[in-house]
Amino acid sequence: MNLPTKRVTVDLTAYPDLVVIYLGMIVRVPQPGMETLNYFGPAIFQAVGGSPDGLLLHEDIIYSQDPLHVGMRQYWRDFDSLERFARSEPHREWWAKFARDSGGTGFS
Repeated sequence: MNLPTKRVTVDLTAYPDLVVIYLGMIVRVPQPGMETLNYFGPAIFQAVGGSPDGLLLHEDIIYSQDPLHVGMRQYWRDFDSLERFARSEPHREWWAKFARDSGGTGFS
């Protein structure tokens, strides 16, 4: 089936300092890796659902299924907004937890 290509051009002139980030979490050890993923996934979903100041769009991504590697793409108004979010709770707590123990996962 041939579907027509839909081309879209987005005007980003209102966001001259736009920041796009891609983050991924890969399960390196099936168990506890899945537990770690199951902890972070809902927590991230809840945090971005609260519409942090400066977050324009959050999209989930599946990079691969074997090994399981999932992630996100986020569009931020500017770096300062992203940095404020990264240094606030609960985000700051997540990084501290991950730094103590990666729980069978890795970030990419």
